[in-house]
Amino acid sequence: MAKTKPGKKDLDSYTIKGTNKVVRAGDCVLMRPSDTDKLPYVARIEKIEADHRNNVKVRVRWYYRPEESIGGRRQFHGAKELFLSDHFDVQSAHTIEGKCTVHSFKNYTKLENVGAEDYFCRFEYKAATGGFTPDRVAVYCKCEMPYNPDDLMVQCEGCKDWDQQSISKQA
Repeated sequence: MAKTKPGKKDLDSYTIKGTNKVVRAGDCVLMRPSDTDKLPYVARIEKIEADHRNNVKVRVRWYYRPEESIGGRRQFHGAKELFLSDHFDVQSAHTIEGKCTVHSFKNYTKLENVGAEDYFCRFEYKAATGGFTPDRVAVYCKCEMPYNPDDLMVQCEGCKDWDQQSISKQA
């Protein structure tokens, strides 16, 4: 962990303004955008600190939505898919709207009910280059597309291949 600058102190937690929800380093949060027409940004808190005036700042690592990445949203991207980026930033803790959960792809596909605060991540994203890790994923069905967890997969009994059906699993 980086050393705290003089006049600043590390905090173990922060209570989201107007709520009783507490966030800590490692938690994922929804952050209020300056443009109120946009969806909240999603970030993982790396560090929480207060200055000598008790202004609380959070160092975050941003998640990008597919449409915010180079290449944009693709057919196989789920509605709740995010990419963990290499983009770090420091923001006022007052911009935190709430907590959320960013699941691994595998754990997300096992959820019985996907809530408003549930997201998933299967890629890391290099913001400067547009590169992804991993740079490829398994493909399924006759369309040879990666699995979209929002679509139902049906296995053919004859050839045992999988096919995606556009039936939303979300409410």
